[in-house]
Amino acid sequence: MKQYYDFKIEKIKDLSSDEIKLRKKNLDLFYQTGFPNKKDEDWKFSDLNSILIKNFNNITNNDCLPKEKNLKLIEEFEHNFISLYNGRLMSSDFAHEEKNKILIENFNYKKEKNLDKKNSLNFLNHALASGGFFLEISENYELKKPLVIYNNFSNSQKETIVNYKNLIIVNENSKLNLINYIDNSSKENFMANTIENIKMKKNSSLKNVLINNSGCNGYFYKYLKSDLDKNSNLENYLISSGFKFNKIDIEINLNEKHSSSSVFSALNLINNEHQEIKTRINHNATHCRSYQKIKNVLHNESKGVYQGKIFVKNIAQKTDAYQLSRALILDDAAEFDAKPELEIYADDVKCSHGSTSGSIDLDSIHYLKSRGIPEKEAFQMLINGFLGEILEQLSEGKLKNFLIEKLERQINGH
Repeated sequence: MKQYYDFKIEKIKDLSSDEIKLRKKNLDLFYQTGFPNKKDEDWKFSDLNSILIKNFNNITNNDCLPKEKNLKLIEEFEHNFISLYNGRLMSSDFAHEEKNKILIENFNYKKEKNLDKKNSLNFLNHALASGGFFLEISENYELKKPLVIYNNFSNSQKETIVNYKNLIIVNENSKLNLINYIDNSSKENFMANTIENIKMKKNSSLKNVLINNSGCNGYFYKYLKSDLDKNSNLENYLISSGFKFNKIDIEINLNEKHSSSSVFSALNLINNEHQEIKTRINHNATHCRSYQKIKNVLHNESKGVYQGKIFVKNIAQKTDAYQLSRALILDDAAEFDAKPELEIYADDVKCSHGSTSGSIDLDSIHYLKSRGIPEKEAFQMLINGFLGEILEQLSEGKLKNFLIEKLERQINGH
């Protein structure tokens, strides 16, 4: 088999002997299997090993940090921000907030305890990660403005992989609106491998939006793990288009009663883009609620994948869980794969899942054309209505308008 990667822990600076030993152990575990392939059940629809072989000659890790380019801020709404460049924390600004209520610092790898094994990409992250951030919101504090995390990558990242970790703690009775924003138009092929942990304390609330500004030749994998305490609420919004490959692997643990989570996704894929959303929602306590609505529109030779599992523990009575995936397939060469699952060990629950796919309603197109709307615009209107539904849960405001505008630009190919 073609050997197309070469990773060296020695490139990472300022590691203790114990850290080097642990990282080498994780790198050895990665090398036992390499990048995930279709033999792994969780990767049966997204053979990453084959995808990377076709697009990379030799993937290496590079711990050098070039100078940060000028940060272009979103102008449509006021916000706080954190700036990451090649995964490194470069700057932050919380001018709208009480700064003593917010802690932001570099991720501390010296305190790092490895996560449970998920796949070989987690081992690779444990071995090579540097950069990333730690963010903590104090108890009883609601941020006045949204927080945007700017994720930028340099054009010098050709044939390299960036690995980093983030940890976010939203303490009791606190509230945060968070936007993970990738703004990168690099034509070079690179990969970003991220692990992010979110800890939601009692009565806390987080709206977590993942969106990109433009297309690029990046290959992205993000493992997003969230743990929710009593009465906490987590909403995830995934809006993505323009990546060569993108997989978001979400694990949500509803650990205490009356916690709730939701995942809303709108993907508009063109050309040969390949994107997957994989979710596992673990109902570990009574009276918890989860809701998932995943929508894909697929053009040309694109491929969309959704794997969603709802797990209900035997003590998790009064569970309310809903899951639905829908896809519009607009070209014969496009592909959508769905694998919804329920694993239930409690008897007093309300759980449902479903998946549908099909082409666009031609009668609706004909109706719009009969009203003088050009065919291309009619298609875009129907696609916008199909995908735009996932943003309805957001309250009105400049942030919602910004997200709607970004989604429409993606649909219109801008």
